[in-house]
Amino acid sequence: MGIGGCVLIFAAGAILTFGVDWHLSGVNLNVVGLVLMAAGLLGLCCYVSVLRRRRFSGGRATTVIEDGQRYDAP
Repeated sequence: MGIGGCVLIFAAGAILTFGVDWHLSGVNLNVVGLVLMAAGLLGLCCYVSVLRRRRFSGGRATTVIEDGQRYDAP
């Protein structure tokens, strides 16, 4: 899930929590909205963490080994 998906889940949760005035029997929409907002925020944090790890790897060269041969990638 990318940044757009995380923001969409967070926005849907915020709408359910703060913008909806519906009452359903057996479902608390405020809690559902809070869970969606937490999931969106957690997903965004995980995505940014992985993206930072990929982008700022320190410029180290990686070595790829395929079929018993060694290739040094730039």
